[in-house]
Amino acid sequence: MLPELKIAQLRHFVWVAELKGFHAAAERAHRTQPAISLSIKDLENKLGEALFEKRNAKSSNAELTPFGRHFLPQAKELIAHHDRVAQDMTLMAEHKTGHLRLASVPSVASRMLPDILSRFIADAPDLHISFFDDNAAAVLNMVEQQQVDFGIASAWRSDEHSDKTFIPIWQDHVGVVCRHDHPLAEQAEVHWQSLNKHRLISNGTSRLLEGTDAEALLGSSQFYVSNMISLIAMLEAGLGITTLPRFAFPRDNPLLTFIPLTTPEVVRHLGVVKLINKSLSPAAEALVAFILKNSSIPDTT
Repeated sequence: MLPELKIAQLRHFVWVAELKGFHAAAERAHRTQPAISLSIKDLENKLGEALFEKRNAKSSNAELTPFGRHFLPQAKELIAHHDRVAQDMTLMAEHKTGHLRLASVPSVASRMLPDILSRFIADAPDLHISFFDDNAAAVLNMVEQQQVDFGIASAWRSDEHSDKTFIPIWQDHVGVVCRHDHPLAEQAEVHWQSLNKHRLISNGTSRLLEGTDAEALLGSSQFYVSNMISLIAMLEAGLGITTLPRFAFPRDNPLLTFIPLTTPEVVRHLGVVKLINKSLSPAAEALVAFILKNSSIPDTT
């Protein structure tokens, strides 16, 4: 049966060898000299060989045996490996290293996460982050398939995703987006029925209208565009109008206007999505806590 070597005993051995004495090693270890002697004796018993020559009464120096000289570099290697592993695990537990994977809907990805992530990794330069930007359905699927540690998406029907939990963080109001020269652009707010006489373009967020008075708009949409870049291009070209959450509305776009939809008032709840009964990694847990502590409603003006 192989001996089980204790790191503390290996450190004592190295200190005695390097400092040339048990007294100096005891001071280094903040132990008594008899305690260091017992530690070395126990290590020798485990190895089955003496590590130090019998001490000469005329000298306090500790001299290594041939076996001890052979064992010294290996003991140092074992200590170094132990310390590297201990340090790596400590850094991982403190979310300062490792690999974190998350997914988010585009509106949060572009509005909130750049500032949040830049502050989060300020004290964790060795933490690697893989980030995926996609629609809510794709984010939920990545969470379900465990391709990411957690996701950031809108709330869902609980009966459709009973294996997940949702932590709400932001509220996002839905409005109408059109060209700045569109007849609706001058209105301060709109009623859903006033949209029927205009060409409608639905998109991935149009599902938010389901179950509201404005649900009828979904059936009257002439176009459906899934990609946000393409959708914005269509709107800029004056092809039609669409409904979007305010966070998804492109800021500083001189060609487009956002008008709040007040009848009905439709609110999208955004937050953290993770699997039930599955623990997050230390880095992911720390990021979720950081988001909850530091999140605020972004400036949408």
